[in-house]
Amino acid sequence: MRIFCASIATETNTFSPLRTDFSDFQESFYAPPGQHPVTPTLCSAVFTEGRLRAAKEGWDLIEGTATWAEPGGLVNRETYEKLRDEVLGQLRAAMPVDGVILGLHGAMVAQDYLDCEGDLIARIRAMVGPDVVIGTSFDPHSHLTDLRVKNADVIVAFKEFPHTDFVETGRAVVDLVLKTLRGEIIPTKAVFDCHMIEVLPTSREPMRSFIDRAKDMEGTGDILSVSFIHGFMAGDVPDLGAKVIVTTNNNPAEARQVANDLGVELFGFRGATRPSFVTPDVALDQALASDAKPIVLTDVWDNPGGGVPGDSTMLLRAVMKRGLRDFAVGTLWDPMAVRTCFSAGEGATLPLRFGGKTGPHAGAPIDAAVKVKKLERNAWQYFGESIVPLGDCAVIELPGGGEVILNSNRSQSFDPSLFSNMGIDPKSKKYLFIKSTNHFYDSFAKIAGEIIYVDVHGPYPSDPKTNGYRHLNRPLWPIVDDPFAAKAS
Repeated sequence: MRIFCASIATETNTFSPLRTDFSDFQESFYAPPGQHPVTPTLCSAVFTEGRLRAAKEGWDLIEGTATWAEPGGLVNRETYEKLRDEVLGQLRAAMPVDGVILGLHGAMVAQDYLDCEGDLIARIRAMVGPDVVIGTSFDPHSHLTDLRVKNADVIVAFKEFPHTDFVETGRAVVDLVLKTLRGEIIPTKAVFDCHMIEVLPTSREPMRSFIDRAKDMEGTGDILSVSFIHGFMAGDVPDLGAKVIVTTNNNPAEARQVANDLGVELFGFRGATRPSFVTPDVALDQALASDAKPIVLTDVWDNPGGGVPGDSTMLLRAVMKRGLRDFAVGTLWDPMAVRTCFSAGEGATLPLRFGGKTGPHAGAPIDAAVKVKKLERNAWQYFGESIVPLGDCAVIELPGGGEVILNSNRSQSFDPSLFSNMGIDPKSKKYLFIKSTNHFYDSFAKIAGEIIYVDVHGPYPSDPKTNGYRHLNRPLWPIVDDPFAAKAS
């Protein structure tokens, strides 16, 4: 048995001032055939799980390219076509194959391609024919299109947000593809469109119990897999929004019924799922009145994981204005300032302009006389079992005593290791300021005395009612109060 495996992944914020090209994939993660590391990345766990099964069971895994770019703006056409054709060429050279396993994100948008993953899967289907089994993993913050559902036999998305289950998802894709190839199952899919777009963290109710029940359903009756697509509100595409996809063993009626029941229930959660997001002034009042330590304050919208730059200075300016001292910020993206700090060297004191470089929504740059406390080439942080590169980093100390980590590779804040790897003990600080919507939660909750979600308006399109989608072609809540009635009319 021969199975081909590849991964092309990024998350595209079509409203972002950034643009994404091949250098962004190289900077974040690019592994040519046979060079995928032993540890998985967020979207490439199908590689490490495929290797384990192939070694154990004696079939051939043919590895193609695996690559990931930090979420950003529109991917240029040349880059997408280069990566797509690279993988298609590798698959053509590997044929004949019995199966194709893909690690995709599901929210990539390129110039002239609103559905990159659908385009890739459809081209693979056309190449391998109707009998080869195609399976793929997706991030739930993606767009589930008819083109993908039609051409992939197996689709499994991460259930957790934060995405702590990306390895389990890769394992499930590999397992279902193998079972299909061996004739043990006939995967039959059904999709329910929830006609909504919402922030759906599974670290809190009502999503926590909902996801646990969905997990328990898998393996009962003919249900093989239950996945939820949350949607990605920063992607202006026709298929924006939440959907449920259920796969059964040759039982289309059960797939439709379960997808419908879960989809209706999920729609009922609208407006009740996200944590309390408070303004910077309210957040700082709350932090100053608390005896907890450390207090983690997360800038939920200036989150590089949502495709924005991550260089907003708005919250830091408010912190400095309040006179807070015992704090650390991780991180602020500014490659130019990092380079200046490296030129100055550790221990140097210099006037430095940092942050606020990518647009007016990020606030103005900060000018301060800073001390360079630590420099680190090729710094990194953990995200579960994955290693996330931060690039060259510098820790600067502000005149009032706070510390800021400047990074050259954009990344959201996943794990306290981003502080400890730069010589900052996160538990010793009174306040930790990070940039993430919810992926930080699982790891930071283990050390935090309190967590505060801070709503700082910036470049992220955080209100669907005012985002001005051009490609959306169906009614969605909260743009429409009752999208199902609007659809019926």
